[in-house]
Amino acid sequence: MKLNNVIMRTMTQMVFFIIFLFSIHIFLAGHFAPGGGFVGGLLMSCAIVLLLITFDLKTVQTLLPINYMTLTAIGLALALLTACISAFAGEAFFTHYFDYFTLPLLGKTELHTAMLFDTGVYLVVVGVTMIIIQSIGGDE
Repeated sequence: MKLNNVIMRTMTQMVFFIIFLFSIHIFLAGHFAPGGGFVGGLLMSCAIVLLLITFDLKTVQTLLPINYMTLTAIGLALALLTACISAFAGEAFFTHYFDYFTLPLLGKTELHTAMLFDTGVYLVVVGVTMIIIQSIGGDE
């Protein structure tokens, strides 16, 4: 059943981007404050679920043509490879590396391999959560 609720659709479009940006903020702040890939991934999943509540499944799949199985596999591979970098370098498993770089727009920035691991976790959480939600809520 499709409802034509203009207020709900308009608010969802605005709130989706607010939750999305907050998800990215929580993801990036996860190294120095509470947050990280898991919490950021859950927030992103909540934003997509809000789209699923407002619109139907086919509309959301048209708006976001993402294969969540592939997203989960990429995230898992990224997290696993990042964890193995130190093992290949002859150090303890999960040892992370960092250095300071000067980036054009950001200036002097500290970059971590832990950020790559968190990116993998973020992708896995979004992928698995959306697979579960779509399998529960799907009509097929």
